[in-house]
Amino acid sequence: MKVMIINGPNLNRLGKREPAIYGHESLDQIMGSLSQQANELGCEIEHHQSNHEGDLIDWIHHAEEEHDGIILNAGAFTHYSYAIRDAIASISLPVIEVHLSNIYARESFRHTSVLLEVAIGQISGFGSIGYELALRGLINHLKGEI
Repeated sequence: MKVMIINGPNLNRLGKREPAIYGHESLDQIMGSLSQQANELGCEIEHHQSNHEGDLIDWIHHAEEEHDGIILNAGAFTHYSYAIRDAIASISLPVIEVHLSNIYARESFRHTSVLLEVAIGQISGFGSIGYELALRGLINHLKGEI
């Protein structure tokens, strides 16, 4: 089983950017821990991060060729990128949306996800553990267990 992890804008600043909201771990640290979890679960992950919307779209399209599912933290694109939404809708892979912070307990513009309708689920507010929860959920979904 192979899963693509896609991280959007400003997530390269994790550990430095508003640590009271996003935590003190860097994206590399989070992905390192997730790689260990994936190995334990018998899964391989490939991860990418970009501040550019088109890169995320290209990775979503590419994932269908070699991956079984996607875990996506689209950052601020979550709230307004119909292009990313349409990219997800154009593929047959399951996608789980992840957010480190609880987007529903923050500013009102963050309460809307244009991606949620085309994702199989969303995990929000559990910090870096959300990626592990998403991975476990995706694996269980792919096995037909949920």
